[in-house]
Amino acid sequence: MKYSSAFFLILPMFAAAALLGVICATCSGCYTLTQGTTMLGYLGRAVPLESLLENEAANAAAGDNAAGENLDPEVGIAEAEKTRRFVERVQDIRRFATGDIGLKMSKNYTRYVQLDRDYLAAVVSASARDSFTRHEWRFPVVGAMPYKGFFNAKDARKERAKLEKKDLDVWVRGVDAFSTLGWFRDPLYSYMRNYSADRLADLIIHELLHATVFIKGQVQFNEELAEFVGSEGARLYMESRFGADSDEYQAMFAHDEDNQAYVTFIRELAAELDVLYAGNADREEKLREKERIINAAKDRFDAEYESRFSSDNYRGFSELPVNNAYLELYRLYYAGDNFFADLYERSGRNLSAFVAAAKTISKKRAAGDPRTQFAKALGLAP
Repeated sequence: MKYSSAFFLILPMFAAAALLGVICATCSGCYTLTQGTTMLGYLGRAVPLESLLENEAANAAAGDNAAGENLDPEVGIAEAEKTRRFVERVQDIRRFATGDIGLKMSKNYTRYVQLDRDYLAAVVSASARDSFTRHEWRFPVVGAMPYKGFFNAKDARKERAKLEKKDLDVWVRGVDAFSTLGWFRDPLYSYMRNYSADRLADLIIHELLHATVFIKGQVQFNEELAEFVGSEGARLYMESRFGADSDEYQAMFAHDEDNQAYVTFIRELAAELDVLYAGNADREEKLREKERIINAAKDRFDAEYESRFSSDNYRGFSELPVNNAYLELYRLYYAGDNFFADLYERSGRNLSAFVAAAKTISKKRAAGDPRTQFAKALGLAP
């Protein structure tokens, strides 16, 4: 677990939020126009992956890097080789995602943007202080959503201050990608060159799932489905490319086990608070008890760390200003009832058939709950 700056945390998952409003850049409103202008600026700077390879090769020959700075020739050659491997990996993941999994064929992740930071946007989430009632924003096209993204971190901090004045718990996090749901060609960003193969596969498959299946007003369903397909898709990709006995495949499992242990801990804490919030105590008493429960959980986390985790990636939890908004994010992305994992097992563990069934879900409200529709499409009871 790491901070990329003093004001937000990169969540220990491949958190990829739709940066809401960007896809509606032609709509009125200061927020939409500001984010849309920035997004269009990024898209305008995007270069095709083929051009990226040519540019890197030319820079290596000239001894320059992408910023035009002079490099040691050996460094330039190494950078060009790193870029080549990155491009080939992305292209291979895209082929796997569309050919083997059945995600929508598109021009997503065929272009590249150079950035000077290791995240794409700062995303704000909020919740009531004495319950897990999410604060929502309403946007054109996508409807009500429980997060709001900003390309400028200062704007995210301003939004946080406004929400805190409304007596809400607020969390600001960095995201490394988002889906524009087919409105634009989603590009790759320079910091992704450092991602492992499984992380890159998870991210791309997660976002391509959003571009393939998106039900307006069903954010919980959308995010849980994308989280599951991204994770399982990455596992299948790593198995097919490296083998189940490979170091790469085993390293992915070690990371996944730690991540699941962290999610389990967070959900246990949230469940404890749920009991508190459902009780008859007055609000001030609930807030005091909430603080005590969270502090006790931090102490317990530190005391049990060695028995729960195999790496140091999640140390630092006790230093976080944990609140309902932070905890609710995990309830949003990770289904507590294992609905999708259960359907996957019962339907025969065929991810392409799983995605094909998801594509049949009707976006019309009259069609009913998307979970029920999905189960029926798989020939199963919900």
